Amino acid sequence: MNRRRQDNHTRISPVVIFALILAGAIGAVGGITYVYFRNCQIETAREIDVIERRIEQHQLDIRTVQMRSDQILNLFAIRKTLEDLGTDMRPIPAGVSEDMLPNLPNAVASADTSL
Repeated sequence: MNRRRQDNHTRISPVVIFALILAGAIGAVGGITYVYFRNCQIETAREIDVIERRIEQHQLDIRTVQMRSDQILNLFAIRKTLEDLGTDMRPIPAGVSEDMLPNLPNAVASADTSL
């Protein structure tokens, strides 16, 4: 009755061991690949942020240059600057200036010195 049971240890088949090792290797390669591509994605996002900041800075610079050119080309500012510099330049009356057409080879502007 008290017969010894046979020690029937279940042995793991070499195919199962190979399958587990293969699954672990595939998982490790998948994890490494995921980390690599995620790192590339983060680096690309950082580069995009840097480029967007540069674009914003350039747009700000463009607006600043436009504002300064508007200030410089302001008729009243030019007159004030000329007065401050003490030049003898004076404004030209509206009827004296002529439009020159570039197609006419013999176009001559009149110079009226009686102003």
